[in-house]
Amino acid sequence: MPAEFSCLSNFTFLTGGSHPEDYVRRALMLGLEAIAIADENSVAGIVRAHAECLDIARRVRERRAWDQRNAAIGPPCPDHIVPPPSFPVYATLRLIPAARLILADAPAVIALPQNRAGWGRLARLISTGRLRAPKGQCQLCLADLLEHAEGLHLLLLPQALQDPGGAHGWAPHIEALTRRFAGRMHLLIAPRYDGRDRARFAHLATAARTLKLPLLASAAPRMHHGCQRRLADVLSAIRLRCRVEDLGRAALTNGEQRLRSQAEMKHLFKDYGEAVAEAGALAQKLCFSLDELRYDYPDEGLNGESPTARLRRLSEVGLIWRYPGGVPPKVRAMLEHELALIARLKYEPYFLTVHDIVDFARSRGILCQGRGSAANSVTCYALGVTSVSPEMGTMVFERFVSEARDEPPDIDVDFEHERREEVIQWIYERYGRHRAGLCATVIHYRGKRAIREVGRAMGLSEDTIGALSSQLWGGFDRSGSTTQRLTEIGLDPTARRLRQTLELVQQIIGFPRHLSQHVGGFIITDGRLDELVPIENASMEGRTVICWDKDDIDTLGILKVDVLSLGMLSCIRKAFDLMRQHHRLDYDLATLPPEDPQVYDMLCRADSLGVFQVESRAQMNFLPRMKPRNFYDLVIEVAIVRPGPIQGDMVHPYIRRRNGEESVEYPSDALGAVLRKTLGVPLFQEQAMQIAMVGADFTPEQADRLRRSLTTFKNHGNVSEFRSLFLRGMKRNGYDDAFSERCFSQIEGFGSYGFPESHAASFALLVYASAWIKCHHPGLFACALLNSQPMGFYAPAQIVRDAREHGVTVRPICINASYWDNVMEPDGQGGLALRLGFRQIKGLSEDDACWLTAARGNGYMEVEDLWRRAGLNPPVITRLAEADAFAALGLNRREALWAAKAITAKKPLPLFAREMEGESIQEPEAHLPQMTVGEEVVEDYVAMRLSLKAHPVALLRHLLTPRG
Repeated sequence: MPAEFSCLSNFTFLTGGSHPEDYVRRALMLGLEAIAIADENSVAGIVRAHAECLDIARRVRERRAWDQRNAAIGPPCPDHIVPPPSFPVYATLRLIPAARLILADAPAVIALPQNRAGWGRLARLISTGRLRAPKGQCQLCLADLLEHAEGLHLLLLPQALQDPGGAHGWAPHIEALTRRFAGRMHLLIAPRYDGRDRARFAHLATAARTLKLPLLASAAPRMHHGCQRRLADVLSAIRLRCRVEDLGRAALTNGEQRLRSQAEMKHLFKDYGEAVAEAGALAQKLCFSLDELRYDYPDEGLNGESPTARLRRLSEVGLIWRYPGGVPPKVRAMLEHELALIARLKYEPYFLTVHDIVDFARSRGILCQGRGSAANSVTCYALGVTSVSPEMGTMVFERFVSEARDEPPDIDVDFEHERREEVIQWIYERYGRHRAGLCATVIHYRGKRAIREVGRAMGLSEDTIGALSSQLWGGFDRSGSTTQRLTEIGLDPTARRLRQTLELVQQIIGFPRHLSQHVGGFIITDGRLDELVPIENASMEGRTVICWDKDDIDTLGILKVDVLSLGMLSCIRKAFDLMRQHHRLDYDLATLPPEDPQVYDMLCRADSLGVFQVESRAQMNFLPRMKPRNFYDLVIEVAIVRPGPIQGDMVHPYIRRRNGEESVEYPSDALGAVLRKTLGVPLFQEQAMQIAMVGADFTPEQADRLRRSLTTFKNHGNVSEFRSLFLRGMKRNGYDDAFSERCFSQIEGFGSYGFPESHAASFALLVYASAWIKCHHPGLFACALLNSQPMGFYAPAQIVRDAREHGVTVRPICINASYWDNVMEPDGQGGLALRLGFRQIKGLSEDDACWLTAARGNGYMEVEDLWRRAGLNPPVITRLAEADAFAALGLNRREALWAAKAITAKKPLPLFAREMEGESIQEPEAHLPQMTVGEEVVEDYVAMRLSLKAHPVALLRHLLTPRG
């Protein structure tokens, strides 16, 4: 069995010169049957290779089925995807998980798990080293490796023995390794391609006999093909922060350190054929595969109660809470259907885990809202995960949990953005850091960063790099446009160094650069998470992450709960608190009065400043055309003003059909059932999948692959590969070519910005909630919005102006009436006024504001009084004066500032309390000129970014012409 055990991928960041997927494809072309991706102290890239192996295996199955069909019925059928010609038709390849362990006090080794237990120990070993080091680093020693030795096979790297003098002093450590791993250890023999390999091989063979270790041959590839050599050198230059021309011995001497075929290996090791054969023999002994990784959901049952019984009990209690007047029979039937399906798939612990997280948030008064397909689940509605009533939903539960798709459900839960960290830390405390961790996000090279870093490595000047990144960051093409753009910015497109740089930039785009943390995707396990995947420290204190991203865990079928943050939830929760405080109204997202005509009237006027999702100028322009009159109109409103529908030319046809300017026609009854609710225009990802299945006879597996390619956050998402399959299927079902082309182009518009209907439904609820509050309580809404900043499109000045236009009395910051937050106070006429808070003052901290309010008592009498009682530093008092906070004391801005500048000490001194000849020390009264309105407005904006005195343009209105 031809095998390679030492492939270094680009997940050894800025060192390896090829993607894991490239190694897999190249290995198939070269006829290898087993390959190990062995990155330094990491298994981050293994799942990418595993996914490629799975995809190739799928293509091989399809090709075999295609061949069998042809053999049975005769003429070839073109309607199946077959393997590309880049590898043999029936090729197979085993991926052997591995990691290259760099030890601080012993030689480097490659660790190969022999079984599932060995994989668990390897993951814990890497976790040990990663958790004791800062982000991106690993600190391992020999004792760690010896402690986790069970189930591992070692390959001793040749660098440990290629120094005959033993300068490293590693002989005792190597002896310890050979004793601990007796019968489970090889000495790797690999060429350096420098003309001295024969002598080196002889020395290694002698050392192997002394250590009683069998030799194992490897090409030690750093790239899958020799054409990657230049890119590998550029990566080294970026890592070492130098130019390529200054790499010296760190540069590759040639392009030979690449993946090789069995024939090439036999030629390289012609005197050591047993070492080549040993690689195949070892590959047959190592039986572990990533397919063996089984994920167990956390089971936190109480008092021996089974997960099934607990989920049913909590759901029943939740239905009584949601429907105090009685549960509708339809909802009851939906719940029974969902619980039966959940029980068959044994997903109860997953729902209970999400319930526990949401229940904790509710117990702390943290507003949360489930989105995604959970919005269509009665179970999630009863558990309090989502507030979208199942009667509002338009999708079936099987879109969320399906027996046909062998993958776990996925629930996204948004929490208040100011309090999400409470939830994250509770998860770590509840389940333990050995059972919970955030997903990684792989940061890939994109245009601007690629140009900057490759340009510096290639020695381009900073001016040239700046010009390139400002003009070409969006990408390159092989037409003349790139050459023309280079010429326009004053660069010579024929210059050799510039041309090489651009070629290398194109190569490096898509390469991983480092790992970051996912925005909120949590992996929570029943057993030890660090035996499933290594855990490491994040850059943010108090957080730990795994080394796989969301696509990797999707490939392996591992649960992820997205604990996300949303600023509007903070705003809505604060508005609900204000409503309870001032109006004794106790509402939540599920109990707001539904389908209020006044709310829809307000939205039809595009009066939506600050309203979630519909506050942008594009949405404001679209609202009067859309004229939403019910909840589902808001679902469409949220989804349609997106780049995907706009690029796919879906917006104008929908509006014309909605307004009766164009007839609504369906190409068939089958597609009519899919598109009827959106008037024949596909707007959602789910519709794209349904069109492919109904109109083009896609299998569920193919439709799911199409769905994945439509995911917004895909790094390399591309739906074009499905084009020919889609067009052939549509034609076979009788649809004309023009319609099929148009239909696929609309689907293709989702390629980067598609929006699921289930997400739109959850967002639409927040649209309605925020619009309802703004419509009926504009003052409370503005107050909550200001207290939740920064968020949204609009600055505080615009929020305040909009509130005043809605009849809200807004009062300025006052040293004796304001608090840190903006508050509502009686306006003296039976209503409420909005009092601006100290948080609006730039440079003022919350701690200082709290000291100020705590020491205020019955009020401050003068500026010096504030200094004495609150103990604030003079610069803080100056900021308050600059914000005109002392106006209530009868001091204008300049007078207050004059008094503040007289305070120079941090604390009052006895000198200032002493009397001289029976009189206090006094300064002569200063006569300061009054500020003009324009000066006041300017100073307001400098201090607070807003002004209640006048709008800046109002001061210029007399200069404007009658025509504006």
